[in-house]
Parts: sequence; C-alpha cells; structure tokens
Amino acid sequence: KCLSCVPGLSPVSFSPAAVEKIKSRTTPVQSWFLDQTLVMGYWSGTADNSAKRSYHHTAPVNALYALHESLRILAKEGLEASWQRHADMHQVLRQGLEGLGLKFVVEETCRLPQLNAVYIPEGIDDVAVRKQLLENYNLEIGAGLGALAGKAWRIGLMGFGARRENVALCLKALEEVLN
Repeated sequence: KCLSCVPGLSPVSFSPAAVEKIKSRTTPVQSWFLDQTLVMGYWSGTADNSAKRSYHHTAPVNALYALHESLRILAKEGLEASWQRHADMHQVLRQGLEGLGLKFVVEETCRLPQLNAVYIPEGIDDVAVRKQLLENYNLEIGAGLGALAGKAWRIGLMGFGARRENVALCLKALEEVLN
C-alpha cells in the first residue's frame, strides 16, 4: 500500500549468511507456504536451464507488474522526495484534523506520517460517519482496531494517497460530515 501498489506482495531478500543458515536447518519447516528452502528451489533456475528449478507456486504476475510500475514511479520522484511529500502531507492533515477539533491517539513524537489515528468525538456515530464518507465522497477511512474499535479512526497517507488534493478532500469531507 505504501508504494501505491496492490496489497499482497511481500518482497524479501536474504544475505548469503542467512541463505546458508536456511539451507543447513535441521528442524523441518512447519509451513509449506513459508518454507524458504522450497522457495529458493523455485528461484534457483538459470537462463540456460543448467540448474533444475522446482515449482512452488504460481507467481502473482499482475501484482508483480504493479510493483514494477510503482517502483518506477517512486524512482522517478526520488526516495527522499517521496519521504518529504509524506511528511509534508502528514503536517497538512494534522493541522486540518486538529482544526476540526480531533485529537490524535498517538503522541506527536511517536506518530508515523503514513498512519494517523484520531479519537472519534463524543456523540459521533463511527459507522454512520464512515458510511457517509464512502457513499458521498468515495473516501474510506479505517475503523479503530482492538481496544480502539468504535473509539478511533485511522487515516492513511500512503503512496499516491499522500497528495495535497487527497488530503484536502479528506478534510473537507470530514468537516461536512461532522458538522
């Protein structure tokens, strides 16, 4: 999500030392899906087919193309510029949410620019607000989870979502729905 890509992929890399540790494992892996020795066999084919390659899974080709495109866009923008954009949009969102009287769940020094959790004001119907935002503005904000269910909203600023026009829409929609 943070790369503006479809969810479901988990890129991973291993150092040569980690690969050796995995290969020398003596305890059987309990999960076929997460057995890296099997996955390494899937990866180990060579262009000239000199290494035998084993089948492990059908790769999510569409998601891999989406990841490629999202990484291409990120490279064009520049990693540092992307970080700065997320930080800047977090500040715009923070100011707007505080201007609406919303209080953050997390202390400022511990906040992530990509995920903003605010308490739901007293007397406001969590489900009704999220439904109105979705139906009237095509805007989805996350519900609180666990102990914060029904008590907080989660507003993500990830990838393409961290753009001034998206933050402005979110703030305008919240203002109209809450008032």
